[in-house]
Amino acid sequence: MSTFIGNLIGFGLIAWLVIKFLVPLIRRLMVKQQDAVRTQLEESATATKRLASADEHHAQRVEEGKADARHVVEEARSDSVRITEQLRAQADVEAERIKVQGGQQVSLLRSQTIRQLRGELGSESVRRAGELVRAHVSDPQARAATVDRFIDELEAMAPAAFTPEIGSSGMRSASRDAQNALVERFKTMSASLTGEQLSALAAELVSVDTLLLGEPILARHLAEATGETAAKQQLLSRLLADKVGPNTLEVLNTAVSVRWSRTGDLGEAVEHIARLALLVRADREDQADEVAEQLFRFGRILDAQPRLSSLLGDYAQPARQRVALLGSVLDRAGGANPTAVALLSQTVELLRGERADDAVQELAELAVAHRGEVVAEVGAAAELTDAQRRRLTDVLTRIYHHPVSVQLNIEPELLGGLSVAVGDEVIDGTLSARLAAAEIKLPD
Repeated sequence: MSTFIGNLIGFGLIAWLVIKFLVPLIRRLMVKQQDAVRTQLEESATATKRLASADEHHAQRVEEGKADARHVVEEARSDSVRITEQLRAQADVEAERIKVQGGQQVSLLRSQTIRQLRGELGSESVRRAGELVRAHVSDPQARAATVDRFIDELEAMAPAAFTPEIGSSGMRSASRDAQNALVERFKTMSASLTGEQLSALAAELVSVDTLLLGEPILARHLAEATGETAAKQQLLSRLLADKVGPNTLEVLNTAVSVRWSRTGDLGEAVEHIARLALLVRADREDQADEVAEQLFRFGRILDAQPRLSSLLGDYAQPARQRVALLGSVLDRAGGANPTAVALLSQTVELLRGERADDAVQELAELAVAHRGEVVAEVGAAAELTDAQRRRLTDVLTRIYHHPVSVQLNIEPELLGGLSVAVGDEVIDGTLSARLAAAEIKLPD
């Protein structure tokens, strides 16, 4: 019994403890759990609502997307139509451009082809014409006929008068007047001079000209356009009285008493008088024709040998070496007239920057002009007959209103006709020149 009571008391104690401590704890836990479940249920309901709202929003967005897609498709379809029309228009424009460009290219190719065909046809025509001309002029009579026709053409030019100036073409009017005065003074005094005195005068004038070239200050003082003529003549007397003769001093006194446009004109005029002195001697000794012919012949040698012309005009070399070279060339040629040699030597020694061949050509023209003639350089394919020479000389004399000396150069490559050069004027009536002109005028 006591055991039962003890068990009952123990049970009651346990029950009390359970009710007292465990039941509230369990109740609190249950409440918390219920609250948690309730919260979860509320959250689940909220999530369900949010899910429904999201589904509704998604469905709405899907509908909007479908609407946008339909709009994009409609715009794409509209754009495709518009782009298609634009591309078609651009294609039409491009096709028209290509068509026009193609037409232009075809036209250009046609023009180029026509021009090429014309050029080839022209070249072939000129070549064939050249062959026919060469075959025609192989007959001496036919070649002579071309010369006669050219002389006929010259006769029609008779009103075109032209007289070249020899010895003063590069001078201004004041210097030309001064040189003319100097020449007149020389002509007056030369009438009483012997051949030896003329040669001495020429040599002394060359020496004075060399001095002027080497002393530009002295040359400038003597050529100054001032009224101090007496002072300049006294200076010449002090410098040259014991070195040159009275004839030379008289020429120089006249030279410094006139007005010169440039300093260099004084030296050129002194050289001109030196040349005239030798030419007067050649004329008195009946050697004028021989001297002129040899001067022209040496000019043709220089034309054929440009290296020799360059050596004679090489200012880097002393004048005496260039004169020595000239002498050796003339010695090898043999038979040179002493007056012609002296003229060529002084010309080479006194070169003033011009080419040797040009200076010799001017000297040869002066030699002919001194005899009252104009030089005509005539190029021909073959020798002229005496009748043709006389006729040509007569026609040129009437054209230039001056006696003409014909210097003939035989050049077979001219084929026919004639080429006439008087001073700076050239009349080219050769068949080769006409063929060349025809070829130049061919279309490119």
